[in-house]
Amino acid sequence: MGESEKISVGIIGASGYGGVQLVRLLQEHPLVEIAYLGGKGSAGQAYAELYPHLGHVVDLTIEPIDVEAIASRCQVVFLGLPNGLACDLAPPLIEKGCKVLDLSADYRFKNLETYTSWYNKDRNDLDTAKTAVYGLPELYRDQIKEADLIGCPGCYPTASLMALSPLLKQGLILPETTIIDAKSGTSGGGRQAKTHLLLAEAEGSFGAYGVAKHRHTPEIEQVCSDLAGHDVKVQFTPHLLPMVRGILSTVYATLRDPGLVREDLLTIYSAFYRSSPFVKILPNGVYPQTKWACGTNLCYLGIETDPRTDRVIVLSAIDNLIKGQAGQAVQCLNIMMGWEETLGLPQLCFYP
Repeated sequence: MGESEKISVGIIGASGYGGVQLVRLLQEHPLVEIAYLGGKGSAGQAYAELYPHLGHVVDLTIEPIDVEAIASRCQVVFLGLPNGLACDLAPPLIEKGCKVLDLSADYRFKNLETYTSWYNKDRNDLDTAKTAVYGLPELYRDQIKEADLIGCPGCYPTASLMALSPLLKQGLILPETTIIDAKSGTSGGGRQAKTHLLLAEAEGSFGAYGVAKHRHTPEIEQVCSDLAGHDVKVQFTPHLLPMVRGILSTVYATLRDPGLVREDLLTIYSAFYRSSPFVKILPNGVYPQTKWACGTNLCYLGIETDPRTDRVIVLSAIDNLIKGQAGQAVQCLNIMMGWEETLGLPQLCFYP
């Protein structure tokens, strides 16, 4: 495919961490050309002013958000905006023929009342929201192929659901016993200054937040319920790690059949993810580390059983900014366009 055959892409909210990851990935994507970078507070600034390290490859200025201008220049639009803004922009963009991938929570929920109760935003885009597909390719690849609107998952739900999905889909666990203990690097909190993310606050410290009330809980439960075929509630606790990138999610649940051993589960997981190029099932007794996934779109899964407690323990490691955000959005784009799913997405980390 030549230059003239590349699709034109816009990124609204290009100044944040998700935005700059998208710029980096799409800049190196062989079938994409970035035609528009949009923002509100940063409008008028050269992108190289915000991110000087990209000045030699990105010669674009951040423009005001103008739906007419975006639709006239872009076939695909990524929305990397705070929660509650995408739902005002997506409907007119789709109406004008754009495909839209939203990185916020606005189009992740089938039930908009659930969204409103957790995100405090009333919605009037019900018809548009009905067409949205949850952008976790390993579960919803066929629906993503046909979609014009993708609600890209959060980083914690991505890591946690990759660990949980085979267990729920195959009915291997008692769903109500599920506990998710997850840890994230500070980049998950975004680029805007926040006291608890300052180096002096976060370095050398480790703690939980959003206990029993984190907004990713209903998102995880929605997909778990879909997989199990009935309503499922989970216990989810996130923690902040004193590092920049990465999520490690440790999932515990009670097995229906205490006779299942690690080797059985490794076979089941390998079969479940056999067509998922970004999922790496680790061998016996090997457990994932966040550094292995850093800078990649990979998800590493380690599995253990405890015959003493009849529980299964699954550990999942991803890069929160790539597989947990921008990389997964590009993965969805590849599927929507009928391209090779792995196109333009990194699979080798920089190590150490």
